Amino acid sequence: MSSITSGTPLFIANNIALDFINTEYGMGPRHCDYFENDHSVIEWLRLAGLLPDDCNSAPAGLVELARALRDHTKALILAAKTGSSADPAVINQVLEAGRPRKELEWDAASRTFKIVCHRNNMNAAGLLEPVAQALVDLLSNEDLQLVRECEAHDCTLFFHDLTKSHRRRWCSMASCGNRMKAATHRARKNGQ
Repeated sequence: MSSITSGTPLFIANNIALDFINTEYGMGPRHCDYFENDHSVIEWLRLAGLLPDDCNSAPAGLVELARALRDHTKALILAAKTGSSADPAVINQVLEAGRPRKELEWDAASRTFKIVCHRNNMNAAGLLEPVAQALVDLLSNEDLQLVRECEAHDCTLFFHDLTKSHRRRWCSMASCGNRMKAATHRARKNGQ
């Protein structure tokens, strides 16, 4: 994972729920957690395009809920892939507490009434609700056999394989793919 730095959020998974899981990666001394504090969660949401324009500050408990949501998201995906059970309570709490409010409003431009959704960005669950919703969509609408972990021996990143052949093996060719191919080549060359 030489080209991945701890200060950089990773958006390589082709799915926002998996990118959310990937905010924690690496093993041992190379372990990195992008969610250091409330500000880092706000920054990740901004970079992911999920931060509402009118959100000016982090609500209380944001980093704690983000970490719990991340851990439970990973557990649910792994359980679903193996056909085992896991407790969706944290995800359901975020979905309920962060549910957008719907209102009927008059649109003067089109001279019609429209339903408008207002996200609740005053609490942590409201900001994280789109991530929980992405997980729901992934678990209920996608082929989980295409959700994979990088095959590099020292990588912990997840991705959704959307390639035509469904043969993607690494989180990124630029980091793990090139590194693993070079190691295989060296091993083959040294074995001759």
